Amino acid sequence: MQLVSTLTCPACGFAATETMPTDACQFFYDCKGCGIRLKPKAGDCCVFCSYGSVPCPPVQEAGRCCDR
Repeated sequence: MQLVSTLTCPACGFAATETMPTDACQFFYDCKGCGIRLKPKAGDCCVFCSYGSVPCPPVQEAGRCCDR
């Protein structure tokens, strides 16, 4: 299982490598480039599944997250 993912901001293209939480979904992330608050896209459980290079740990492990 990979615990590190690179989030890429859709507004400015800034990329930041972050460690994902293993026990919760991360619903918000503030871009370190432009400051915009990222939220999951419709149908995704967290910002890592929407904007990350690697999906969150529950999706990696079970193919789903947060009882979806």
